[in-house]
Amino acid sequence: MAIIVDKVQKRRDIALACKELFVVNGIKSITISQIAKTAGVGKGTLYDYFKNKEDIVFEIVNILLQKHNELKEKKISKVTSTKEKIKIFSDFFYSEEEAELRELYKDFVSITLSEPNKEMIEFQSRCFEEYRRWFKEILQEGIDKGEIIEKSINLANGLFALGEGMFISSCVTDTIDDLKKEIDDYIDTLFDLIEVKR
Repeated sequence: MAIIVDKVQKRRDIALACKELFVVNGIKSITISQIAKTAGVGKGTLYDYFKNKEDIVFEIVNILLQKHNELKEKKISKVTSTKEKIKIFSDFFYSEEEAELRELYKDFVSITLSEPNKEMIEFQSRCFEEYRRWFKEILQEGIDKGEIIEKSINLANGLFALGEGMFISSCVTDTIDDLKKEIDDYIDTLFDLIEVKR
């Protein structure tokens, strides 16, 4: 009797087996042989599931972002203030809890910028749309509660893009010493402007 392999699960298992290897070493210094050995599969099997090592990083980031989003949703549901919800949403860019995902995300962004392909661009677009929608929901809830002014809804795109931009700047320049402080200060100042004065 033939063994039926769940190819989607096998792909996930191989990718997750290599997660630590990518986090510690980065994508550039790793060989396919190292990846196959770490995953406990042959190189041929690896190529049955992935086009290249960039494809593996893409799969790992995809898996970890799903988990990240579930945890973020739980955290956000536990606070009532719109400002605190936005801060929790933005902690991806600096929290210790998200360090592994951030390391992989840096490689993913680098790959997407230097060798963009349709699948990665579509993935990034879906992520941006999902986070923009999420920000809009948080802001709309704050507007509905009378916490922030109605025009605040227009900040949804900019809030996410700003956080990501600060994160990338902190990675490639020496102009941001404390990313958490920079983002928190920005959010605090923004809310000074958009909070309904009572």
